Amino acid sequence: MLTFKLTTVGASEGFIVNKEAKAKLGVQKGDALYLTEAPGGGYRLTPYNPDFARQMALAEQIMHDDREILRVLAK
Repeated sequence: MLTFKLTTVGASEGFIVNKEAKAKLGVQKGDALYLTEAPGGGYRLTPYNPDFARQMALAEQIMHDDREILRVLAK
């Protein structure tokens, strides 16, 4: 388990992500992290954006269903 301590960052509060946590999350400086609700009432910190994933799944479905129209438009 990794532990983080809340600290003051400018006029806000935040926490520092150490090297071990960055490696496990696969993130680097400047990347966004998302705090999402997990089953059972807990929370999950992840680099995965569930809204973006939903939008991409919808885009892939549209591209699959309308591929002939998209081919014509691409010409």
